[in-house]
Amino acid sequence: MTYVVVLIVVLVFAVALALALRGREGSDGVDSFRRQIDALSPAARKPTIDQVKSAEREIDKPRTKPRPQSHDDVDDSNGEDS
Repeated sequence: MTYVVVLIVVLVFAVALALALRGREGSDGVDSFRRQIDALSPAARKPTIDQVKSAEREIDKPRTKPRPQSHDDVDDSNGEDS
């Protein structure tokens, strides 16, 4: 009975190890590092910087209140509201 339990534990460990190693095959550490460095390049940051500058310009714009529209709700014939 003890051998069966040990065999099951070893098999589960082997399967877990195989799955863990299989996931690492596709990701090379050097390629991952290069992608991270490329993301920090000025060309990669340019769209974000442009968005920030655009937002700053929007904040700095003078805000003028829209003129209220004149609603003539006074009846001209007798001077009372309609």
